[in-house]
Amino acid sequence: MTSKKELSERDICTKYIQPAIEKAGWDKLTQIREEVSFTDGRIYVKGNLTSRGKGKRADYILYYKPNIPIAIIEAKDNKQTVKAGIQQALDYANILDIPSVFSSNGDGFYQHDRTCTDGDIEKELGLDQFPTPAELWERYKKFKGIVTEEQERISAQDYFFDGSNRKPRYYQQIAINRTVEAIAKGQQRILLTMATGTGKTYTAFQIIHRLWKSGTKKRILFLADRNALIDQTRRGDFRHFKDKMTVIKQKKIDKSYEIYLALYQGLTNYDEDKDAYREFSPDFFDLIVIDECHRGSASEDSAWREILSYFKSATHIGLTATPKETETISSTEYFGDPIYTYSLKQGIQDGFLAPYKVVRIGLNVDLEGWRPEVGKTDKQGLLVDDRIYNRKDFDKSLVIDERTESVAKKVTDFLKKTNRFDKTIIFCVDIDHAQRMRTAIANANSDLMAQNSKYVMQITGDNDEGKRELDNFINPEEKYPVIATTSKLMTTGVDAQTCKLIVLDSNIASMTEFKQIIGRGTRINEEFGKTFFTIMDFRNITDLFADSDFDGDPVRLKEMDEDDEFESPEDEIISDETVVDENGDEVIFDTPYTPPDIIGGGDIISEPRPKYYVNGVNVAVLNERIQYMDGNGKLITGSLKDYTRQKVREQYQSLDEFLNKWNKADKKQAIIDELIEQGVVFENLKEAISKEMDIFDLICHTAFDQPPLTRSERVNNVKKRDYFTRYGEQARKVLEALLDKYADEGIENIEDMKVLQVNPFDAFGSPIEIVKLFGGKRQYQQALIALEQEIYKAA
Repeated sequence: MTSKKELSERDICTKYIQPAIEKAGWDKLTQIREEVSFTDGRIYVKGNLTSRGKGKRADYILYYKPNIPIAIIEAKDNKQTVKAGIQQALDYANILDIPSVFSSNGDGFYQHDRTCTDGDIEKELGLDQFPTPAELWERYKKFKGIVTEEQERISAQDYFFDGSNRKPRYYQQIAINRTVEAIAKGQQRILLTMATGTGKTYTAFQIIHRLWKSGTKKRILFLADRNALIDQTRRGDFRHFKDKMTVIKQKKIDKSYEIYLALYQGLTNYDEDKDAYREFSPDFFDLIVIDECHRGSASEDSAWREILSYFKSATHIGLTATPKETETISSTEYFGDPIYTYSLKQGIQDGFLAPYKVVRIGLNVDLEGWRPEVGKTDKQGLLVDDRIYNRKDFDKSLVIDERTESVAKKVTDFLKKTNRFDKTIIFCVDIDHAQRMRTAIANANSDLMAQNSKYVMQITGDNDEGKRELDNFINPEEKYPVIATTSKLMTTGVDAQTCKLIVLDSNIASMTEFKQIIGRGTRINEEFGKTFFTIMDFRNITDLFADSDFDGDPVRLKEMDEDDEFESPEDEIISDETVVDENGDEVIFDTPYTPPDIIGGGDIISEPRPKYYVNGVNVAVLNERIQYMDGNGKLITGSLKDYTRQKVREQYQSLDEFLNKWNKADKKQAIIDELIEQGVVFENLKEAISKEMDIFDLICHTAFDQPPLTRSERVNNVKKRDYFTRYGEQARKVLEALLDKYADEGIENIEDMKVLQVNPFDAFGSPIEIVKLFGGKRQYQQALIALEQEIYKAA
């Protein structure tokens, strides 16, 4: 009979932990979930390839009701102590907002009670002493401050399920539960901060549905500022409200519904006597949810605040990816501190949001400025003011044709080296700039434009043809349009799941607008190959990465020299308030002219400064910079070699320690994966040092200053030793082919058994037939280990 010490962790769960939990009264179908993966695992970018790290997984999560988790259990095998899993369980409990934490090795349970303020916060329990659901629910209520029966009734209200098995992600679950619990306790102003692409609308739907079903909130208003947002909401999760819901259109008010969706422009006329919202009584709504609340509700003189002030007796929930904090406007001043924050950085670390690379391109006229020669006139014959123009001026007050063409060429060159049909958004200074950029992109891609004229489209507030193509642009199933040029219209409300390239050619100094633009690319769609995206920055906008208000640095940031080519695959404040009319179309305002300071007297010229259009200017790329992001999301500002040296030495203090680990490892890939988890990007290191080096030599050379060998040199050393004579003829040919494969691609590509399925190995037979040449799979693996020892044997 197998002893308890010999049982696997899974057997301990099945034979001891699970029966003990069920005996305590937990329902295995509705309250017990095993092996719960609650993150997807961070996406790591290697060159133009991606892979996922390990997601976080809890052995057991216990639920009072579905999506209301109240306890977590970490299991270990019986060779370990009953306490062995408690720290890991506590880490997960902190992430998941769970008060009761347990570890078990099958002998009993070790408990940590996060609600305990006196007495034993931790203690050991027998297998037959596991707490009941009622006991842990009482502890949960204490943890959450739920006191009365009414608070409990509201907090325990069921989630909405549509039969599709869709469940909220862990952070959505926390946001929903905290909001419902806060409202149950009487909180009237609530702010939720969740990064773009993390499902704010689905979160809002579950909050509203639970409060509505419990009878806590009977009439609810969902406010947004763009038709696209209202339409997405109505067609999406909110469709389950069916005939209880209406969209307020053309200021027509029908008071017979319970759920209302509205544009705030659709409720106001900026005329106190005609404002449509005043047709409702001030206490008509119990709950108002304000989507993208940073865009208006934070400002005391905004139309949003007029509506909120009128319905002040209602509970107000603000949803935002970027709470606004300026000297004059504050979201937190109105709503209070966020009840929950899920940041861009956390979303990337969890693997729910796409990481990104940044290419920063400095054009000579941007970095050095441009001054017209004396008497220079523009294409309209206007005399160009004699002063130095820089990137703040370009496309706003002065247009250089060659600059627009240079940007278009760089974008096109990048797409030619990656994929010319990758969805791309180019953010421009204004509509005129977006129109000219569309022309420049079209001319640079005339072959594809000849195939389909919608390859590039201008999608701006004034362009009906472009706006009609917006849905096609964001639809992963639609090939065209591929490239969209825009100014402000696509900064929010555009769920571009497959957008792989974002081009910044607009002067953006607002952190709020910057985060919104970055959010256009953060969604993941693995079905269509979207796992990361690239930002191409022509205006130094990505300096905002260094701002403490930004919380997700890029995987890589690169600055190019003039002659650099893209790798093949292997401080002007501009208002971030976009005004739209009642149809959701962008309203364009001329930039107000600010007269110059008067020095020594003179006349103030009242006419606005003209926009000059010039050509015949030499425009070239001066530089492009590269930076990297480590596993903790910190931007690496030193050299890649120094960073790699630091990370390797954190793992291995000496060369001998590394060599010992490398030589003993049956699979070198395990060591490589460990260093990748630490943020070392070997693909980029090869680019920086040598593509001909093996990863082993890259590590030894970079971290321990050892003279490197190329893969070809290592192969030649093996061949000189006449190593293969110990094997039969066919087996020898297989090993020689593996050695050649190593010379071409590196050690990581010969350790996977799948290599035996491809050329030239398929000529030797199937993988099963090949391993039989060595006497079986075990003997083949031993031969591979021996071959690797020969490869790394000291010359």
